[in-house]
Formats: sequence, structure tokens, C-alpha cells
Amino acid sequence: MQNIEKATELKKQLDRERPLDTVTVQRLKEDFFIRNTYHSNAIEGNTLTIYETKAILEDGITVGNGKTLREHMEVINHRDAIQYVESVVTQPLTERIIRSIHSLILRGIDADHAGTYRHQDVIITGASHSVTSPLKISDDMEDLIRWYTSAIENNNDHPIEIAAILHSKFVNIHPFLDGNGRTGRLLMNFELMRAAYLPVIIQVDERQKYYEVLDHAGVHKDYTMLIDMVASLEVSALEKYLELL
Repeated sequence: MQNIEKATELKKQLDRERPLDTVTVQRLKEDFFIRNTYHSNAIEGNTLTIYETKAILEDGITVGNGKTLREHMEVINHRDAIQYVESVVTQPLTERIIRSIHSLILRGIDADHAGTYRHQDVIITGASHSVTSPLKISDDMEDLIRWYTSAIENNNDHPIEIAAILHSKFVNIHPFLDGNGRTGRLLMNFELMRAAYLPVIIQVDERQKYYEVLDHAGVHKDYTMLIDMVASLEVSALEKYLELL
């Protein structure tokens, strides 16, 4: 795919710039925390603006204007989940790590279901495909880890392909009652960062396209469009990063 080839070349350029200036890296990381948290939460219906998200993360400000405590917690929790992913990115992906990511996403919001696989059937509104039955979630999650581990060890697929497919397979299992989308996008970035690529942001105004390519992958097991979307986002992230170095 053209975008994967371009991302590979851009990453080679970035690798030649390493080690990167620590001040620049920290500035870019803080910007990513704000933008990724805003967009990932907004995709799921959080109404806080990017400026309100920035105020909460940088200044600890409690935003009024009818915003809920849950929306505030979603901002803080997502930031902490990103930091957790960064801290474990050199470790093998396990169900424990996935549960821990989800626990952070729902911390202080839904203690009963944080990090716990669901025990009831759910549907993804508007989607054409069904998700895993609660009775099969544990088996499917074990299969997911086996698939991922094999993909990494065999080294046959590009990290961008693995990241996109990991995200798709996870959300198709839909192991948790809530928070699957945010967790799935963090898992996608886990794989990208593991391979020394940049984490990517799916913006809220791309939500319809994002849902469409996810649904196509879920129905047809054809990940081409999702992979190309992630690769395109990676190219954009790398180009922006390189411009600022």
C-alpha cells in the first residue's frame, strides 16, 4: 500500500534524527495528550471542547457550563491511560494489560465494570456485524493475544497492518460493557509505539468514515480500508513531527 510505504520512509527519516531534542519531544507529547484525549472522547459523545480538555489537563480547572463530572473524569482517565500505555509498550501485550487500560478508562466512573469482561449481550448501534457472545469472550480474547503474539514473532506483517487489525479484532469482540472504542484505539497506538512509529489520532470529524471502515472489516474480515486509514494518519503524524524538528 502506498501510505504504508510512505510511512516507512518517513519513519526512516525520523530514525536518522534520533536522539530527538527532549524539549521538543515533551512539547509534542503534551500536545498529543490533549488532542488524542479530546478526539477519542468526542468520538464517544463527550461534549467538552478541545480548549476545555486542555484546561482540565494543564491547569486542573473544573469546567462549568453544564458539563458533567463523568466528562471531566473521562479526560483525566484517558490521559492516564495514554501514560500507562507508554509505560508498558516494551512489554508483551497481555490480557492483564488490556484490562488495566480499560480500568483506567472507567476509573471513578463505573467501578463495577472497569477491567471486567461483560456478562451480557450488546449490539453496536448502526453496525452490520454482531459482537462476541459473553460466553465466548474469554476464549476470543485468548485467541486475540495468540494471534497478536504470532504476528509479532513471525514479523511478516507491517506494524501498521498489525495495529489496525488488532484494533478491529478487539472491537469486534467488544469484551467490555463500555469503553471498548477508547481501549481499542489505545491498543492500536500500543502497537505503533512498540514498533517505534508515532501514535495516531482519529479525529471526531472522521468518525463516520472510521465507523464505516470498522464495520466493513467486521463484516467481511477485509482490513484493507482500515489499514489504509491508519497508514494515512501515520503519514500525517510523521510529516508534522518532522516539520517541527
